[in-house]
Amino acid sequence: MIAITGANGQLGRLVLKHLTRFTKQPIRALVRTPQKAQDLASDQTVLVQADYNDPASLQLALKGVDRLLLISGSEVGKRTKQHAAVIDAAKNAGVQFITYTSLLNVPQSSLVLAAEHKDTEKRLADSGIPHAVLRNGWYIENFTGKIAAALEHGAVIGASGEGKFSAAGREDYAEAAALVVSGTDLSTRSVELAAQPAFNLADLATELSKQAGREIPFQNLSEDDYADALLGAGLPAGFAKALADADRGAERGELFNASTALKDLIGHETKTLSALIAETLGTKNTAAA
Repeated sequence: MIAITGANGQLGRLVLKHLTRFTKQPIRALVRTPQKAQDLASDQTVLVQADYNDPASLQLALKGVDRLLLISGSEVGKRTKQHAAVIDAAKNAGVQFITYTSLLNVPQSSLVLAAEHKDTEKRLADSGIPHAVLRNGWYIENFTGKIAAALEHGAVIGASGEGKFSAAGREDYAEAAALVVSGTDLSTRSVELAAQPAFNLADLATELSKQAGREIPFQNLSEDDYADALLGAGLPAGFAKALADADRGAERGELFNASTALKDLIGHETKTLSALIAETLGTKNTAAA
C-alpha cells in the first residue's frame, strides 16, 4: 500500500492523478479533513484522517503502509517538527520506503526555506528507512502573480539580478513523485529535479513583452526594496520576506541546476515559461471579457 501526506493539497492531488496511472496498488490519501476531500476517494484510493500536528493520527494512518510519499508541509517554521512526526510514525509502522519532496540544491542552499528541508533530510538519513529525496526546483506557477503584476504596472520586478530559475510545472514534479514512490528502485538517493532551459527575470520580461505586444522591462531591486514592494501589494510579511530571500538566493545561483533528471524521469519536456505566460494572458483576457 502507498500512502501520501497532504493529499488534498495542490501537489498531492496531482500526484494522486498520476499514481492511479502508474500502479494498481491500493492508495491511502492522508488528509486533515476527509469531508473536504471526498472527490479524491475511489475504489483504489481511501481517505484517512491525519494531521502533521497530531502524531497519534499519523500512527494510525500509516499502519499497514509499505511506501510513503511525504509531501513537505506548508506551515513554514513548523515543518521540522511536523515532518519528524511523520518519519517517526512511518518507522514505527514498518514503512519500507519514503519519498520526500525537498528543495533544489538543499545541501548548498542559504535560502530561509531550505533550513527545514535540511532538517528533514537529516531525519530521514537517521531513520534508517530507505528513501528518495526529490529536490524540486521552483514551481513555474510561482511566477503567475509576478506576470499579472507586471501586466498591471508595466514592469517585472524582483531581486534576482541575472540569476536563473530551473523552474518546472507543479504537474511535472507531481508526475515525478508518483513515478518514484511507485517504482522499482527502492534505493536511498537524492535527485535534483530541475527544468531546462532555465530562465532569469529578464528572460521573463522579454517573453512577456513579446506575447503581450508591449514593452515590459525587468526592474531589479534590492532584497529589502523587493520585500517592501511585496508588502505593499498586500502579501503577508513572512511570505514577502521568503520570496525576497528566494530571489536573493536565485541571484547566487541557488535555484539553478543543470540536471536533466526531471525530464529523463518523466519522459517529456517540462512546462515552459512561454506556456505559463500564454496561460496567464489567456486567463486575464477571459476575466476581462
